[in-house]
Amino acid sequence: MPFTFTPCSADGLVIDGLFEIQPKVFGDNRGYFFEVYSEKEFKAAGLMMTFIQDNQSSSSKGVLRGLHFQTQHPQGKLVRAVSGQVYDVAVDLRNGSETFGRYYGVVLDSEKQNQFYIPEGFAHGFYVLSDTAVFAYKCTDFYDPAGEGGIMWNDPQIGIPWDSIAPGMTPVLSEKDGKHQNFDRNGSWFDIHGRWCGNR
Repeated sequence: MPFTFTPCSADGLVIDGLFEIQPKVFGDNRGYFFEVYSEKEFKAAGLMMTFIQDNQSSSSKGVLRGLHFQTQHPQGKLVRAVSGQVYDVAVDLRNGSETFGRYYGVVLDSEKQNQFYIPEGFAHGFYVLSDTAVFAYKCTDFYDPAGEGGIMWNDPQIGIPWDSIAPGMTPVLSEKDGKHQNFDRNGSWFDIHGRWCGNR
């Protein structure tokens, strides 16, 4: 099998739709080869998404981007570190989900070539651990600047342990990412299928 699909869990509960994916890497003294994505293999694993946009960014050590989501055009994302290492996080914002409000984090490492699939209805962010990192993601919908939303990266109700992931490092944030809303457990976010049902 060219891929291993591992369901992600938080507090002993499987987070529906969230997967860490390990491609099989073929390497020798010349270099390496691996499949980043195969529609056939993903659908055989029950992942029926269609990707329509690819994005790539470069960031320096300590940059924290997130926690982001889109309202009118929610995006599922297949993310990976092309170079370097990042701590990548997804927060379940699907009202009615058994894991609503919980997060899952994974270190994405270009040496390991692991990937992370985050379905619609999640907030997403990442923290750069290496000197630089090139981050790539395939998306199931187009970017919609009018529908941008976000949650504060250090929201205490979510409790992502950024400090323990990178001790002594200070996150570098954009002005916009420093002003996101706090998480409201009683608020309306996404429905169980990842469709926006909030008030924005």
